[in-house]
Amino acid sequence: MANLGIPQNTIAILQKYNFNFQKKFGQNFLIDTNVLDKIISSAQITKDDCVLEIGPGIGTMTQYLAESAGEVVAVEIDKALIPILQDTLQEYDNVTVINDDILKVDINKIVQERNAGRPIKVVANLPYYITTPIIMGLFESHVPLKSITIMVQKEVADRMQVGPGTKDYGALSLAVQYYAKPEIVANVPPNCFIPRPNVGSAVIRLTRYDEPPVQVKDESKMFALIRASFNQRRKTLVNGLGNAAGLNVSKEQVLQALEQMGLSATVRGETFTLEQFAKLSDLLGE
Repeated sequence: MANLGIPQNTIAILQKYNFNFQKKFGQNFLIDTNVLDKIISSAQITKDDCVLEIGPGIGTMTQYLAESAGEVVAVEIDKALIPILQDTLQEYDNVTVINDDILKVDINKIVQERNAGRPIKVVANLPYYITTPIIMGLFESHVPLKSITIMVQKEVADRMQVGPGTKDYGALSLAVQYYAKPEIVANVPPNCFIPRPNVGSAVIRLTRYDEPPVQVKDESKMFALIRASFNQRRKTLVNGLGNAAGLNVSKEQVLQALEQMGLSATVRGETFTLEQFAKLSDLLGE
């Protein structure tokens, strides 16, 4: 089968099927064999692995995954790509393509059926607009996962791995770092894609923790606090949390909790570590 990581092979298949890129799906197909090799090696794919690929496109990375993994389940939302995938993946009997929206798929069921409930690896080249809901969905539904290796917009990759006090630090940074160890493994310039995106991309590997790095009594309460404190990041925590709808915390309670933590009444959420959010959540829950 022609290697789709080579640009002229990608162009040939797109022409053969008269394929039109869909803006709404944020489609950018990878045309760089070095980057593809890098993704496979970073994800440490072996024949023991069952891999879930989100957004296989025309099957460029799927071919690489099929060569390395035991089994690949690829979920593609665009039905115009399904006949192309049947063509480009016809030689592989270890690939299943599902035409659906990943946010609506029962991934736990896939893991049970395809991998007997053992942890899977997720690999994806994700469109910018949907990165956060997909990653959060994977973590929050507690799908058995070893790692997620994804290509995302460079700025989003940076956001996932930065610490407190930086301008990119936010709810996504804290959520990712609660569930996984983030590591940028490659920066990928726009010319590695068809069509060329306007921004640089990066491959980031999120290795799932067996146990979160901090203990918290109520995970969902902590994340509600985190979201509320970054919704109004210029405000102090006392004001941001005291005014947040649905949190049911008074300014007095926040003040009291901060005092117990030995912190000033004027601190902002953007300076808080994950440990501090966990502590605050436990204190407010008492």
